[in-house]
Amino acid sequence: MPPAEKLYAKVLSLEAEVTDLRAQVAWFQRQLFAGGRSEKLPTESPGQTKLGLPELPEREATTQTVNYERRAPAPEKRPMPAEVFAKLPVLETVELIPTEVQAEPEAFEKIGEERTFEVEIIGPKLVKREFVRPKFRRKAERETAPVIAPAVPRPATGGYASAGLIAYVVVSKYQHHLPLYRIEAMSAQWGAALNRKTMVDWVRVAADWAEPIYKLMHAELLRGHYVQCDETPVKFIDPDEKSRGTTQGYLWVVSAPGGDVVFDWRLSRRHGELTTLLNDNYTGLLQSDGYQAYDAYARSHPAVVWLGCWAHARRRFFEAQQEHPRMAKAALRLIGRMYLRERVWDEQQLTPAERSKARAEPEGLGRTLVSLKRLALRARQRVLPKSTLGKACDYLLSQWAPLSAHLHHGESRLDNNLVENAIRPSCIGKKNWLFIGHPDAGQRSAILYSLIVSCQRHGKDPLAYMKDILARLPRMTNRDDLRALTPRLWQPAAL
Repeated sequence: MPPAEKLYAKVLSLEAEVTDLRAQVAWFQRQLFAGGRSEKLPTESPGQTKLGLPELPEREATTQTVNYERRAPAPEKRPMPAEVFAKLPVLETVELIPTEVQAEPEAFEKIGEERTFEVEIIGPKLVKREFVRPKFRRKAERETAPVIAPAVPRPATGGYASAGLIAYVVVSKYQHHLPLYRIEAMSAQWGAALNRKTMVDWVRVAADWAEPIYKLMHAELLRGHYVQCDETPVKFIDPDEKSRGTTQGYLWVVSAPGGDVVFDWRLSRRHGELTTLLNDNYTGLLQSDGYQAYDAYARSHPAVVWLGCWAHARRRFFEAQQEHPRMAKAALRLIGRMYLRERVWDEQQLTPAERSKARAEPEGLGRTLVSLKRLALRARQRVLPKSTLGKACDYLLSQWAPLSAHLHHGESRLDNNLVENAIRPSCIGKKNWLFIGHPDAGQRSAILYSLIVSCQRHGKDPLAYMKDILARLPRMTNRDDLRALTPRLWQPAAL
């Protein structure tokens, strides 16, 4: 290549880089001074490192070198529950009479009783509910063993926490995003301090009881033949790592419009994680963003159709308005026309077959898609590849097959916004509790997020739901049908 052409190519490359940096600076300024955007917080901008902006300092773990031997400190002695909650007022006293005594009260005499209690929370205020279980023996057969009513089954066997208290802690953490150390500090104002380590055990207990319901929700979604997927990174601490720092895991999300939401904890974002998440037997529609793991899964499973997300495509043209307003707004108008027609079809309550037919017609989405693709091809030839409009056109054209596949599947939605909205609570939560304390705790978080976010989607009260299922599950057997306890089908008990 002649020197002049080399110089010209280098100038073009530098112009493209300058244009890209200017676009990133303009984007960052808009986030700071124009109220930000809903899709991503300004501090998470992928271009922040390219701008040379300082990152938030991470707190390093302080280490101390000890050059002498010393005796290990004795484990902390926890006070007994009876001591911690001794001053709590008793809300009610429930006396449990054995069925034998109820049938023949004249045949028994009371010889003693066992007293236990469970701690309830009201408003929030810690109170005790006492259970009195009198012991009886037959007057005519004093040598026989005494009879006593069975203890009330509770989620935490042998513990003092009621289903309501455990549900309150779980909902505070996974719906209201309160770290457990904050709940521990707040509980001192409720009448007695709750121990943080004990609350960790309660979260584990709640997840263990809810796991069968969680598996039912997952299986039902996969039987529906239409799922929307997404994933979000979450930091966790692995005690086996020598660095003793945080490691990145992922919460994967599977959902469907009108269905429950299922989170699943994975240690990576590898393509193989999707295979185990959806398994090899799934057939139907798979909708996602442009992450290639979903494309790879669909190509390796012929019975799966990959659908794209028009919200992701639209977002890129929205960001390109500052540089190329005319072409970007033209693309936005075409995409908006598709959403307008979808809204009309929603109001008409078209069946999937009717919607698929309406989409394929020229006056449906067909002509609009042709115009949009023609616009993207023309715009890509006129702008630099690294410009915001160039990137928007490249994304649209590279995703054209999954984006245009909506023409043939009337049951699909144009975007993945429902599952993105479902994943937002976990994104808010991790900014408060920062990381998951152990890899095994990741799946427990996934289970509880699934139940709480599904309740929110279906308009159910997460606290009432969690309290109800934690009270009912200990009384159920393996033969009982749990489908009525899924958030989609659960109904609060009649008053």
